[in-house]
Amino acid sequence: MPHATRARSLLLVLLCACVPGSTEGTGETPSGAMPQATDPPIVEKPAPRHVDLRVDSNRDGTIAGDADELDEDKWTKDRGAVFLANLDDDEDRCPRSGKDATLPRCNDAADDTVNGADDLQDLAPVKLLPWANAPDGATATIDFDEASTPHVQLFKKTDAGYELWNPAEDTLDQEALKKGQDFFLEATDIVRDADVWSGLADVTIHVKAGGEEKDSDTVRLRVAPVITFHHLLEAEEIFATRMASEPGVSDDFLADLESAVTAAGVPEGLREIKVDDQWTQDFFETGYMSMPAAGGKQHVLYVAYRSANQGRGGGDLLRLAGKFVFTGFRGKDRIGIQQYSARAKPEMDSLNSFGNFETVPPYTLGDERYPLGRVLRGSVKSWYPDPSFTKMVDGQKMQPAIEVDTSWLSVGHIDETMSFVKASSPRGWVMLVNDPALAKKLLDDASKAGHGAVKMFVGKRWGWGQGDADISIDEVLASKEIMSASTEAAAEIDAQLAIVKKATGLTDAEIIRVPYLHWTSFSRSIAFQPGTVNGISLSDSVFGAPDPHGPVIGGKDIMKDHLEKALQAHGVTVKWIENWDLYHVQMGEVHCGSNAVRKVPDVKWWETGR
Repeated sequence: MPHATRARSLLLVLLCACVPGSTEGTGETPSGAMPQATDPPIVEKPAPRHVDLRVDSNRDGTIAGDADELDEDKWTKDRGAVFLANLDDDEDRCPRSGKDATLPRCNDAADDTVNGADDLQDLAPVKLLPWANAPDGATATIDFDEASTPHVQLFKKTDAGYELWNPAEDTLDQEALKKGQDFFLEATDIVRDADVWSGLADVTIHVKAGGEEKDSDTVRLRVAPVITFHHLLEAEEIFATRMASEPGVSDDFLADLESAVTAAGVPEGLREIKVDDQWTQDFFETGYMSMPAAGGKQHVLYVAYRSANQGRGGGDLLRLAGKFVFTGFRGKDRIGIQQYSARAKPEMDSLNSFGNFETVPPYTLGDERYPLGRVLRGSVKSWYPDPSFTKMVDGQKMQPAIEVDTSWLSVGHIDETMSFVKASSPRGWVMLVNDPALAKKLLDDASKAGHGAVKMFVGKRWGWGQGDADISIDEVLASKEIMSASTEAAAEIDAQLAIVKKATGLTDAEIIRVPYLHWTSFSRSIAFQPGTVNGISLSDSVFGAPDPHGPVIGGKDIMKDHLEKALQAHGVTVKWIENWDLYHVQMGEVHCGSNAVRKVPDVKWWETGR
């Protein structure tokens, strides 16, 4: 009590002691007496919250002190905990064969246990702090918001291990509230439809005593989105198919690809997939999901999307080779995911192959930042990929799509006309774009210089018994079909390019024009010459491209020479890969026949503001 107040109180006590009939201490005032001065009434402060759930709200990979208490029930660019869709197979329990309907059902989130120490690392901690003064007879329940309830599982740590928490039945008693309790949260799936579940999960503890709710606390987490790799990220592992029924047919392609992979120093090298589907790019697409880990690091689960292609071998509905995401990819910290519409339109099925799914590297345009890049796909109102798969990709909300028209192409894939490589430029990358008009100019210039009789495609044959492929420069220039198809392709590519330039701010100086001509197949356009845009970035300095088998003048293939010089200006070396028989004559190239797992970027998705 302050000294002045204490003195005033003492004086009042002495005065009261001298007044007859004093009622000091009774709370009454003598009749006719003036009320006596007293101390100001004590205003009670609101009782502090005692029940306290904690998650890694500050995203430092730990739950410690009060740093995680601020805005623990919100999710913003700066605050909010992360958890993972625990769909990997840490103990290698899942089958290596099976049906489309059953293969995806096996994963670490499909059971009611924590599958070992590695699996525990994939779960997000939720900590109930000790409450020493928990009310007598208090009990607590923990539940989730309605939208997330079907998609999350909580495990309670016990002396014997971990028990799956049942929100409808399980409770904590007073003793548990006093001691505190450790929990661990997982998602049983990624976001498939953001209108059904946004990926946010609210975990709430309710404390009751004497039949009344005494307290509660809520924490919010967000499930990690799937992020696909862009071409600037260095390759860590390269995949390609060795045809199972005819292994020798893959020899030339695999030998050249392995040589390029070695030159690029890819850490895990080349991994062969043995199936009867050489289109390794098309039946799966790689990416990752991550959550904060201690020391500013990320805990990563790698992801392989299965293509939504239907048919193409096997008795199941989906493309047979796509089972690889479950039978060959899924494992410790590796996830396979499939999503498709039951009533797909078969005429559009090619658009579901992942040659029609690329990721534009990171960029900033005005106030818009895309630090993880953007998906790039061929899709228009009349010609589009599987809608349910598109909804799933859009639901990740990290890499909003850029869509261009590929309906004029026989295969319909964006990798037929565009690609990206790292570059020594302010943006850090350039775009490779097919330019049929440039190809015509190179051949025109060669013809005018007296080389019109020089042949391209020497020693090569067209598939399906169509005979020798070699053809002179002048014969190509005289072909009405090739010249007409190339002119039309140039206009269509310009329209694609206009969309990408508007979306990204790319300038002409950041675009490398890549020469090759077009012709038609099934009334749509395909590359006449091997499409050298359709290659694979293996490192910051190595690009693997299809051997164009162009006309050799002065000891140099003029098509090779043009691309080599263009990329050399940005410190990139081209490694040429033989793919004529296995890919080009079947309307594909190097990129179509290869795939990659890449290095996870240092950019943390939870800091992007998306």
